[in-house]
Amino acid sequence: MNNLTTLLKSSIGRKLMMALTGLFLVLFLLIHLIGNLQLLIPDGGEAFNIYAHTMGNNPLIQIVSKLNFLFIILHVIYSIWLSRLNKAARPIGYAGKPAQATSTLSSRNMGILGTLILAFLLVHLKGFWYEFKTGADIMMVTYGTETIPDVFPVVATAYSNVWYAAFYVIMMGVVGFHLYHGFQSAFQTLGLGYNKYKKLIQTAGTLFAILVPALFALIPIVMYIQNA
Repeated sequence: MNNLTTLLKSSIGRKLMMALTGLFLVLFLLIHLIGNLQLLIPDGGEAFNIYAHTMGNNPLIQIVSKLNFLFIILHVIYSIWLSRLNKAARPIGYAGKPAQATSTLSSRNMGILGTLILAFLLVHLKGFWYEFKTGADIMMVTYGTETIPDVFPVVATAYSNVWYAAFYVIMMGVVGFHLYHGFQSAFQTLGLGYNKYKKLIQTAGTLFAILVPALFALIPIVMYIQNA
């Protein structure tokens, strides 16, 4: 136990925790996207309602969901810890070059990007997850022999608001910048971002950072146009 505590407090341990929690969140983000894309199926919200009901009642998914919240908290704690340590260090890059010359825009602003994303998550959870769990106005709908909550109108109403839809789209851009550096940095920490894997991971990371946020952003755009 002491060895584990020592590892987690060490420089490599802090970076390892950031990498592992970050990759878990990347995987969860991809699964979340697959579920949310069902909002675009023209079936009156049936596919999304079934997806939301399954996510809220499947024991295994609930365990993963709670782990997701835990990893978000750990990711935030370790990111703040690392940011403070980095600020305490001299802002000098490799070979005596300024840090700005040896890093990308997204890597230099990971703290700001992470803070914006955390604020977005709180707004997102309040507007959707909290409403799904406690919303008194949510009606029930029957598909076949099963009656489940009709949560699709909650999302449709939110995205019919131009300001909320625009806010969501802008924040997906922020998520994209955060992913661009975080995805590649995580694999480098795990020792897979160098040599023959470097180009593959850079390409995969770039595509992921563009496509996933873009598809998330597409949802409120399409739903806003449909409800305009």
